[in-house]
Amino acid sequence: MWDDAQALPVATHPVAVAQALIRHPSVCPDPGPAQQLLARVLEELGFTVWHLPFGEGAERTPNFFARLGTASPHICFAGHTDVVPPGDETLWTHLPFAADIQDDVLYGRGACDMKGGIAAYVAAVARLLAKGTQPAGSLSFLITGDEEGPATYGTQKVLEWMAQENQIPDYCVVGEPTNPKAMGDMVKIGRRGSLNAHIVVQGVQGHVAYPHRADNPVHRLLSVLGALCAQPLDKGSDWFEPSSLQVTSVDVGNTATNVIPAKAEAILNIRFNDLHTGVALTGWLKTVCRQHAPSAEVSVKISGESFLTAPGAETVALVKAIETVTGRTPKLDTGGGTSDARFIALYCPVSEFGLVGASIHKVDEHTHVADLETLTQIYQTFLEGVLA
Repeated sequence: MWDDAQALPVATHPVAVAQALIRHPSVCPDPGPAQQLLARVLEELGFTVWHLPFGEGAERTPNFFARLGTASPHICFAGHTDVVPPGDETLWTHLPFAADIQDDVLYGRGACDMKGGIAAYVAAVARLLAKGTQPAGSLSFLITGDEEGPATYGTQKVLEWMAQENQIPDYCVVGEPTNPKAMGDMVKIGRRGSLNAHIVVQGVQGHVAYPHRADNPVHRLLSVLGALCAQPLDKGSDWFEPSSLQVTSVDVGNTATNVIPAKAEAILNIRFNDLHTGVALTGWLKTVCRQHAPSAEVSVKISGESFLTAPGAETVALVKAIETVTGRTPKLDTGGGTSDARFIALYCPVSEFGLVGASIHKVDEHTHVADLETLTQIYQTFLEGVLA
């Protein structure tokens, strides 16, 4: 648990805040102390904090919502304190939770995904408040401890609470590391949807020399997969690249060369753009399966629908802030994997911008100290623009 006797990091210093957060290991789901530290920092800045643990049993997912002010525009920052496991720590040049700095590079699990992004936003807010002028509008933080996992009791549940409590913001920035190579490269204004499907074709086991006495499910499964992969789902849309269907596993569990297996199964993923919905793609998958393997079992899990935040005043202000601080005009993009922005988009406009993400989930995850300062300046400039 968080020790009240421990000194809080200076909120205006993003490196200090990031180091303090990294030094509280919070492998998904976050056990809590990292969030408690962050909540204390925000309370010191004047925020009201609502701790919102959700889930079943004793090990509930820690989340919180914090807000300063009640007026509009209401600008929210969304992030997660949980991190992926570090793996074999002996492969790390610096211990994954030591938050060491060497040659102006901060090392640690979560340095850029995304404790560094959280620290930069905290520092931006702290610097804004240190000027002594109360910003027009209000500021809030939506922080979850379960983004890297199933996300069942994280951001979705907090948003439901926010809606009930009339706390939905006018605009939200998610601090995911969006830049491929350098600060100012890219802002995410949407994401593709994601769908996972499991196809099981049952057959009749038999000897390969007597195929008429068996029913080979592999052949029918191959026909299904061939039909699904025969042509592209689409050619892309105005803001999205073409949808992609990728077969990720084909398995029959057969170690013998002279046995026709009794069952064949496959797993596939579809990353789809705004020309499709998860429900429509599920229907298409089942139709194709019925055509080639009428008795096939198809189970589908939709991780998230595609979404797009059409560039508005807030996104324009974010881009202008990036240009002002870095001299670069970021690309507005919708590629990559999923994030909690897919949940937020159901409630309000949302964009994503954070650190350089080249080292996320890798050994020696890191971020440059200079990038933390640059991101802090971008966030502060953005807030000054929208809350003037």
